[in-house]
Amino acid sequence: MQRLRLGSGLPVRAQNAGLFVSRGRGVHPDRVLGSYELIFVREGTLSIFEEERLFEVGAGQSLVLWPGRRHYGAAPYPPDLSFYWIHFEVREAGAGDGGLEVPQHATVGRPNHLAELFRRFLDDQESRWLDSVRAALLLMLMLCEVSGAGPSTRTTDGNATLLACRADSYIRTHFHDPALSTSTVARELGYNPDYLGRAYRAVYGQTMTEAIHWRRTRHARRMLIESDHNVEEIARECGFKDARYFRRIFRRYEGMNPLAFRRLYAQVHVNTG
Repeated sequence: MQRLRLGSGLPVRAQNAGLFVSRGRGVHPDRVLGSYELIFVREGTLSIFEEERLFEVGAGQSLVLWPGRRHYGAAPYPPDLSFYWIHFEVREAGAGDGGLEVPQHATVGRPNHLAELFRRFLDDQESRWLDSVRAALLLMLMLCEVSGAGPSTRTTDGNATLLACRADSYIRTHFHDPALSTSTVARELGYNPDYLGRAYRAVYGQTMTEAIHWRRTRHARRMLIESDHNVEEIARECGFKDARYFRRIFRRYEGMNPLAFRRLYAQVHVNTG
């Protein structure tokens, strides 16, 4: 049987990765690394210096730390902080190479897509499926998300952006309400639901219903990891009226049911502080 052979020459080499979950104590270590580090904050805010420059990296934002530069925490870890991290090496692009331009500090256009790539990397890292080619390909996809390349990069007017941010803030603080929907958010903000939905999708690359489901699923993931509540209790805490519907939505976003996620997560590389 013939096989298609592809070269493995990629401009990056991934090392190791993990998920940091704060316990409300400690501070980021003071160190100089020999590799790059990509950080993607899932919740909370990471305050960190690189040399003399302070970065405040909030939820949904990324930060690239350079090798050979001192970086250290600017404040103790807040209790709600969690972030993904990955160390990697890179071959600098030569003149005329084209390729990606990755900002050092950025707001990620599709945070759920980037989080999924990190989860796939960690799952494969733990299960020993992660060879150097797979690791480099997943890392390249992560950097593509951070670079803003792809159809999610679009321009919006300032008013639409501000409105979408207000809607997202409302979802963040009310996702646990079972009555939350696009219509209720529009009513609270005083806008037409269709107009608000278009503005939100233009800025965040997803519908408001998807954002509500993703926010609820995100909170459910944390509860599955950090609490001993059963699925029915977690469903109620996250704003789902029906545990069966919760299981269906959770599987759509995570690719497995809540109990399987809880069992798997215990095996994934997590460090805490």
